Amino acid sequence: MEELLHIPQMLLIGSSGRNSGKTTLAIAMIQQWKNSFPIVGLKVTTIQERDGKCPRGGEGCGVCSSVKGNFEIVEETNPNVNKDTSFLLAAGAEKVYWLKTLKTHIYDGIKYFMTKTPPHTLIICESNSLRNVVRPGCFIMLKNTGNVPIKKSASEVMHKADLIIDNNFKNNIHTIIEKIKIDKIQSDLAVTIKEAQVPEEIIKNFRVGEMKNNE
Repeated sequence: MEELLHIPQMLLIGSSGRNSGKTTLAIAMIQQWKNSFPIVGLKVTTIQERDGKCPRGGEGCGVCSSVKGNFEIVEETNPNVNKDTSFLLAAGAEKVYWLKTLKTHIYDGIKYFMTKTPPHTLIICESNSLRNVVRPGCFIMLKNTGNVPIKKSASEVMHKADLIIDNNFKNNIHTIIEKIKIDKIQSDLAVTIKEAQVPEEIIKNFRVGEMKNNE
């Protein structure tokens, strides 16, 4: 297995289930920092197997079966469409991409993506599975507190989260954002969590750098 790819300028957002607020949080972060740093948005869809069943059931949308090769990167150019990548572009990201990749080639996909990303760019990414191959500057997990099963992709990486946040967080978005620190370093940016405690009603589990020190 490849060594984890360290991407200190990446803020990675995962979730325990659908409709947990990943894009809502990503939009707020883009709006907060778009005037301070160039921002690239990234959505990652992991395909379990080529020509496999849709992970969401039913006929599916055709995304997984349409990928040519082991991975595919598509740039979003329309901010006026009702889909997540469009919302990120409309929020103020300079570029937004959708990485569609076989699970077995997610490392190759993100490594290629990074060769196309300029230095000193903040990357705000939505994905659970990416945490298996990447060590980001910060990994936030949104936990759906409803009676909803936790996705397998989330259970595999939840213990690696720097912050685990109750999904009922929309009134506290700015409090969460204030706890994230972005520094300019010599060759790039570095995202970290400030050591000040986030209110307990927002954060169910708060750790600073514990997993990073072990990787």
